[in-house]
Amino acid sequence: MGILFNFHGLNMFDMLMKRLLLPLFIFLLGACSQDNFDANIWLTDPSSDILFQEQNKITFSRSNFSVPVIEINPEVSYQEMDGFGFTLTQGSAKHLLGMTEEARAALLQELFGDGANDIRINYLRLTIAASDLNETVFSYHDLEEGEEDPLLEKFDLGPDRQDVIPVLKEIIAINPDIKLMGSPWSPPAWMKDNKDTRGGSLLPEYYEAYALYFVKYIQQMAEEGIIIDAITVQNEPLHPGNNPSLLMLPEQQAEFIKNHLGPMFEKNGIQTKIIIYDHNADRPDYPISILDDPEAKKYIDGSAFHLYGGKIEALSEVHLAHPDKNLYFTEQWIGAPGNLPGDLAWHVKNLIIGASRNWAKTVLEWNLSSAPDLRPFTDRGGCSLCLGAVTIKINQVYRNPAYYIIAHASKFVDAGSLRIDSNEPEGLANIAFQRPDGKIVLIVLNESKAAQSFGIRLNDQIALYELNQGAVASFVLDN
Repeated sequence: MGILFNFHGLNMFDMLMKRLLLPLFIFLLGACSQDNFDANIWLTDPSSDILFQEQNKITFSRSNFSVPVIEINPEVSYQEMDGFGFTLTQGSAKHLLGMTEEARAALLQELFGDGANDIRINYLRLTIAASDLNETVFSYHDLEEGEEDPLLEKFDLGPDRQDVIPVLKEIIAINPDIKLMGSPWSPPAWMKDNKDTRGGSLLPEYYEAYALYFVKYIQQMAEEGIIIDAITVQNEPLHPGNNPSLLMLPEQQAEFIKNHLGPMFEKNGIQTKIIIYDHNADRPDYPISILDDPEAKKYIDGSAFHLYGGKIEALSEVHLAHPDKNLYFTEQWIGAPGNLPGDLAWHVKNLIIGASRNWAKTVLEWNLSSAPDLRPFTDRGGCSLCLGAVTIKINQVYRNPAYYIIAHASKFVDAGSLRIDSNEPEGLANIAFQRPDGKIVLIVLNESKAAQSFGIRLNDQIALYELNQGAVASFVLDN
C-alpha cells in the first residue's frame, strides 16, 4: 500500500517526480535547441614563449560578461581576400636549393601545405628578373653595347631557370592554387636614359618594347606551368637609389599603361592583372592620379602599397576615390636580427589588421628566407639587413618574426574569404573574415599595457578569453 503525503497541495510522489524529471526536461530542451559552438585558438605570446601554438578550445553560449566585447557581424562584408605570404627572391630560392631534397621538401610542406603543422601560405610575390636580394643584377634581355633586338627575340628567363623556377615548381606541386604576382625592379639597362641598372627613367622610345617584355615574361612562365595572376608595373617607382631600380613618375606610368602595356596585353590575350604604384602609403595621390585617367584606368585592376612611409589608412583614401579598383599590400621588411615582441605587435597591428581593414586583398612580407649572413644582396643599394621569414643554415631552419606574423592569417584565411565587420574595443585591435566554408576567423592583438579579458560575440552567443599584453590569437569559430 502506498502512502501519499500532501504538501501545499502536492503529494510527496509528485514532488519527487518533479525533482527528478524537471532537470531532465530542461536538459533535453536545451539539447533540442542547442546551438552552442566552439572556437579553435592559436596563440603567439612572446612574454610566455608561446610561438603559434594551438590552445584549448573555448565554447560560445548565451552568457553575459562584464568585459569589453568584440562584436562580429557577418551581415556586413567588405573586400574578398586573395591571400597572405611573402616574396620569393633569387636569394630565397638559393637558400632552399642548398638544403637536401628531404629537408627542403619538409620545409616547403610546412610553409605551403595544409596539414595540421603547416601555415598554408597562399600568395607569393616574385621579382621580374633581379631584385636587390640577388647575387648579381640581370634582366631577361641584356644586350651588348651596340646590339639591337627590337622584337626581344633573345628574351629569356635566364638565371631564374636555375633557382626561382625549380623552387616554384616544387611549391606549386604542394599548393596548385597559390597565386603569384610579378614585380620588376628595373627594365633592361639599354631601355633607360642612364643605361644603368640603378635609377634612371624608361626612355619613351622603348615603352613598346618594355610592354612586350612583360608579355614575354608571362608567356615564358606559362610555358613552365607557372601562371602569373598579377604584375605590378614597377617596384617602388619613387625610389631610384636601390640596385636595381627605376624612377617612374605617375604621368609616365599612366602613359606607359594606357598606350602600351594595356593594349599589348589586350593584343596578346594576356589576362594577368595590371597593378600600379607598389610603393609607400605617403603618396596616395600617385595611384589616384593615374586612376583619374579613364584611358589608363580601364586596363588597371588596382594599386599596391608598402609602409616604409605614410599611414596605412591612406589605402582607404584610394578606395574612396576609386572604389571599383582593388588594393594590395605587397611588401614590408623586418631588419635583422629581429625583435619578436616589437615586430609582432607592429606588423599585426599595421599589416594583418591595418592593411586588411583598409581594403587590401593581400598582405605580403619581405621576404621568404635569408641566410645567417643575410646574403645575397646587390652592391650599390642592396638590402644588407633584410631578415627572411625563416633563416636557413644548410638543413637547419630558424623561424623569424615574419613567419609568425603571416602564419596567424595564412593558416586560416582561405583565398575567397570576405573581410567582415567587427568593432575594436580599446586596446583590442582585430580583424574578422568569413571563409568560403562559412567558418569565421578572428585575429586579435592585445595592444594595451596589461593582460586583457574580453568577450567575442557572434549572433547571440559569447565566449570569454584573456590575452597577455603584446600577444596575438587567431580564433576559428565553428559556428
